[in-house]
Amino acid sequence: MWSQLPLLLTLATASTLAAPSAPQWRFDLKQTTSGIVALEAIVVSPSLVLMFDRASDDPLQINNHSAWGALWDLETSSVRALDVLTNSFCASGALISNGTMVSIGGDQRGFVGNPAIQPGNNAIRIFEPCTSASGAGCTLFEDPATLHLAANRWYPSSVRIFDGSLMIIGGTHVSANFYNIDPENSFEFFPPKDGGAVRPSAFLERSLPANLFPRAFALPDGRVFIVANNQSIIYDIEKNTETILPDIPNNVRVTNPIDGSAILLPLSPPDFTPEVLVCGGVAVDPATPPAELSSQMPATSQCSRITLTEAGIAKGWEVEHMLEGRTMPELVHLPNGQVLIINGGGSGFAAIAQVKDPVGNSNADHPVFTPSLYTPSLPLGSRISNAGMPTTNIARMYHSSVTLTPQGNFLIAGSNPNPNTTLPGPGVKFPSEFRVETLDPPFMFVERPTIGNLPAKIPFGKSMTVPITIPSNLKATNIQVSLMDLGFSSHAFHSSARLVFMEATVSSDRKSLTFKMPPSGRVFPPGPATVFLTVDDVTSPGVQIIAGSGNSPPTLE
Repeated sequence: MWSQLPLLLTLATASTLAAPSAPQWRFDLKQTTSGIVALEAIVVSPSLVLMFDRASDDPLQINNHSAWGALWDLETSSVRALDVLTNSFCASGALISNGTMVSIGGDQRGFVGNPAIQPGNNAIRIFEPCTSASGAGCTLFEDPATLHLAANRWYPSSVRIFDGSLMIIGGTHVSANFYNIDPENSFEFFPPKDGGAVRPSAFLERSLPANLFPRAFALPDGRVFIVANNQSIIYDIEKNTETILPDIPNNVRVTNPIDGSAILLPLSPPDFTPEVLVCGGVAVDPATPPAELSSQMPATSQCSRITLTEAGIAKGWEVEHMLEGRTMPELVHLPNGQVLIINGGGSGFAAIAQVKDPVGNSNADHPVFTPSLYTPSLPLGSRISNAGMPTTNIARMYHSSVTLTPQGNFLIAGSNPNPNTTLPGPGVKFPSEFRVETLDPPFMFVERPTIGNLPAKIPFGKSMTVPITIPSNLKATNIQVSLMDLGFSSHAFHSSARLVFMEATVSSDRKSLTFKMPPSGRVFPPGPATVFLTVDDVTSPGVQIIAGSGNSPPTLE
């Protein structure tokens, strides 16, 4: 034994001198829980994420009842209860041009534990910009008697549009257990247009019965792309006309209760050519009764991509495949232009306890624990990889959320395929999930570029020169400056999420950055934005600004 000591010492010395391994992606489980099931999430300040659940019996308390709203502090990983008046279950929302967060729609039902709750299906909830880094004193404003939607909407979608206002799309009137059996096949706006009347939608009528939470994106010409069920259109808000696009291929359906996800791929100057990516869901006939479906029906691995130009529409959807089938995935931008594919299950459907073989109450099974990255610029067939990606042990099924943060990592929370708060226990595979994680990219563990002070508001078309720092080990051969709407996460979709690359140059001494804002509010709808600088794939912390004037909508810029 003693004769081996020199060899052991040599090996030990060699190991201490070996170069440290490069940082990797990693999940980080937070010590504090969310206190509510974070089925909806939106970044509302550099340090705060606003979360909503249904009115239920979650453990977080406020005013002597369970909370269903909360502010998550990104700096301290702590939570603060937020008082909500109406039931925000299965709502949508976005930030509008003046920086206000608007949450719309929800559940009409109350909850026995809190008789004061009011119906949420025509609710409008307002969270105005709050300067408190911790959320202290920040409140939600509601006045159902005077501030409400024109139509009742549960499971609606919303998107910030070219004038900084909110377009509100679809939904159902009643407690639909699975398919949309009492639809609100219309659009409306906040603030209201058309004298407050709704606009009937033939597209939503055609896309029944699996058209809840339509996936919608504001295009750089001001029109709106919408996909529901397996159908898609481009809607012209100013002309109130629709252009019918090709169906999603191979019988794949992608909206609730057959949830895939979708994302508008990054827009780049000078042309800002729009492309949409739709991934996951199930290949199934939506005329099939729920009782004939099963939690074990395989989800599709299909991703479909279309370029929204005349030639691209004529070509139709281009099909590629994820590494596995996913139902209820979510697609989220990285500042470098890649797309994170995360969450969901390998089989089944959204909604609760309506199909055969439910797993407890879950209509879905086989959680997918390892995220993937989609690189839009790579050739077809090589864009999706999970090489170097970590694996979590927390299932994120129905009613999960994820969002990119201003810090540059992803906040992941929620999951509750149950009709109420269901705690872990024997036979409970998918409980109500209060644990919170971040998914941290490798650049979080190295020296990063930084952006100096930016003006609070930057007009469209303006060139800006700002101080920056670039770590000395970076060659700065690849510079990317992204302007991002971090979106509103709800039901496997990131409403209003947007990434616009800006023309940018770095000075020869690497101490200043000059970039040019997008030309108009059609390319990037006026309102809150986060600016990131990525140098050789190492991304800075984000800096939040208002793109445009910060005026209340509607504002044409």
